[in-house]
Amino acid sequence: MPYVDRQNRICGFLDIEENENSGKFLRRYFILDTREDSLVWYMDNPQNLPSGSPPVGVIKLTYISKVSDATKLRPKAEFCFVMNAGMRKYFLQANDQQDLVEWVNVLNKATKITVPKQSDPLCQMDNANRQVESPGGKKQVSYRTEIVGGVPIITPTQKEEMSECSEGGDRNYLKRSQSHLPYFPAKHPPDNAIIKAGYCVKQGAVV
Repeated sequence: MPYVDRQNRICGFLDIEENENSGKFLRRYFILDTREDSLVWYMDNPQNLPSGSPPVGVIKLTYISKVSDATKLRPKAEFCFVMNAGMRKYFLQANDQQDLVEWVNVLNKATKITVPKQSDPLCQMDNANRQVESPGGKKQVSYRTEIVGGVPIITPTQKEEMSECSEGGDRNYLKRSQSHLPYFPAKHPPDNAIIKAGYCVKQGAVV
């Protein structure tokens, strides 16, 4: 069974198919270290090995995209689960069914990608920047309509302060492009050209 050592790492013995598709599983001692962002395995417990013995293998947790039961994929390998890491699948064998479930759970939890919440400082700064102009929501801007060559031209009656960021350039581009349209809906244009903003998650090592 996986256990937590004094350094708060999850450790335990598993059998791993080190040579892909060989069908040969070797007994190894695994250490799941979330602080070092790695899954490391040794020939034996490092306490039983000479000081400074190198690990047999290392996988960065960011490369692991999914860990799942593989008893159907490898029916001859009892209590088998698979770990998808980059372009390779690592097949491992647990001691029993409970051991399998616990290792799958701890590995999936350690490799789970989380999206920053709204309470994060970066999100708060972004929201504050969007609301700084008007605490109530949309900013009220007056416009003047003129007919030039049979085409209505809408221009703001007051000059807006230009922002130092590219948002100002996007807003001006939006107004110029709108001024060539023959018809305008009876609503104010958006304060900026941003359609959607937020965090996105990419999982796995392959683009």
